Amino acid sequence: MGVFERMQRAGHEQVLFTSDPESGYRGIIAIHDTTLGPGLGGTRIRNYGSDDEALVDVLRLSEAMTWKASVAGLDCGGGKSVILADPGTIDREAVFRAHGRAIESLGGRYHAAEDVGTSPGDMASIRMETSYVTGLEDRSGDPSPLTALGTFHGIRACAIQRWGEPDLSGRHVALQGVGSVGLHLCRLLSEAGVRLTVADVDPERTARAQREFGASVVSPERIHAVQADIFSPCALGGAISDGTIGELGSGIVAGAANNQLAEDRHGDDLERLGILYAPDFVINAGGLISVYGELRGKDAAWTRGKAEAIHDTLLGIFRVAGEQGVPPAAAALRVAQERIDAARRNGSHRGSVSPSSGRDIAPHHPRSGPAGGADPKP
Repeated sequence: MGVFERMQRAGHEQVLFTSDPESGYRGIIAIHDTTLGPGLGGTRIRNYGSDDEALVDVLRLSEAMTWKASVAGLDCGGGKSVILADPGTIDREAVFRAHGRAIESLGGRYHAAEDVGTSPGDMASIRMETSYVTGLEDRSGDPSPLTALGTFHGIRACAIQRWGEPDLSGRHVALQGVGSVGLHLCRLLSEAGVRLTVADVDPERTARAQREFGASVVSPERIHAVQADIFSPCALGGAISDGTIGELGSGIVAGAANNQLAEDRHGDDLERLGILYAPDFVINAGGLISVYGELRGKDAAWTRGKAEAIHDTLLGIFRVAGEQGVPPAAAALRVAQERIDAARRNGSHRGSVSPSSGRDIAPHHPRSGPAGGADPKP
């Protein structure tokens, strides 16, 4: 399948392939939809197996950012970028400055943020070349704590939906991926009285979770099959696939990872199996909320409150799913698309608007229709 066919299939507006031979930088920036505002989303760095693998990743991630922003009631669109490199062998400042120049060339249609493999320091390098970057150390900083906070409150919403009350004390969570977001989420869950089983490709991370939270440790290949109340994917995408879905040991899937469903049909499969799924781009929106707050000049109280409101947004999605007789993943997509369609009908396309001039849209309550309102990172 060609690049244009892939773009058109999901409705992408723009994909920029860019390189800087001197630094070894190779990057792809994907802008999915700017109806609600400029594309906002993280930059991740990975040693991809092929250019095609990187393209597929950035297209899926940028599309998810559109839905994430829409459901969360944010005035921004969907964008994402990837850098194709081994993070351990590059001159980081040179590579991220080259990435900053590529972002600058887009004239504000895309704003970068931190993502898998990147840090506030890398954002500072990007800032040396462009103002279209968020997640800076002296501003909102690392979005991981807000991602974890929103995910935690989303898990409490799942508990209400499944068990009728939000108390997680005594529950068992199998958590995949103890990176920045996963570790913060472990802490919140542990403080709520949750028993933890964790897995990660890095044994130092699982050792820390074991030491600090008394977590049990299993292999990354078997974490999904642990008999627990909740399976929480907080690593890379594709945790729910043909190979894992029949082995799931939990009645709830609720985690911070992006693109948890390897294919859209797996949302239907979870519904048929009686497993409650918290759509990833709803529950993990805390990171996007964090950098959006920086972009719009919001204070910490606003961003925290917005992340905590993911609890109510997710309960609204579950209500829509029940009323319309569709799985939660399908309901979330409908809610997101309705808000975007309403903006188009009202002639309020915001793609070329200055990022500092946006107005706020009230937090979306899915039951009330489209009038108002994303791996572990944004």
